[in-house]
Amino acid sequence: MAALCWLTMSAQDGFKVKFEGVAPDIMDFALAYFTFMDDDPENTPDEWMNGVRKSLQCYLTGDEQPQGFTITVDKKAGYILIKQTDKDGEFTHRYEMCYWNMADQKHKLFALNVELWQEGMRLNPGQYDGLMFWRYDNAKKWLTPVDMGIKMEYFNTSYGLPRTGKDITVTKWNEATGKKTTRTLKWNGRGFGK
Repeated sequence: MAALCWLTMSAQDGFKVKFEGVAPDIMDFALAYFTFMDDDPENTPDEWMNGVRKSLQCYLTGDEQPQGFTITVDKKAGYILIKQTDKDGEFTHRYEMCYWNMADQKHKLFALNVELWQEGMRLNPGQYDGLMFWRYDNAKKWLTPVDMGIKMEYFNTSYGLPRTGKDITVTKWNEATGKKTTRTLKWNGRGFGK
């Protein structure tokens, strides 16, 4: 968690989103974030960030994905999922990204969710796991970190960003019983409610 807080803090003033056309798409947001983190003189990109950036670049150029990486890009839905599995197949990192149009029509909300899963699809939170948000200003073409007021839980809890619909799915596992409970954080155009 400390690493994610630091990553967000290093981008506290935000960064520009470059794009062609009328408005940015999910790929523009993803590239802006990972390019900023690489160009920030106060930040030394970690290996995971370099891998995700390379996966995005390979997708754009049509090159083969790096070993262990798969990528799903759905520009129409505003969604990206990158999976990185280690060579032994024991651990899989999931990097999920999406964005929402805000009700004021002046902003968008970009989200990045990072989760580490262990073989057998058991959540095994690592130092980079977390759900982060940035508000995009349409006029300034600028992304700024924002706290969406979601009380994050990391023990036996995963967050699923929407590929369809607009809501975040929260799944919690009970270790004693093995049962799952699911709740929804509903998007209302400004934030998320229950």
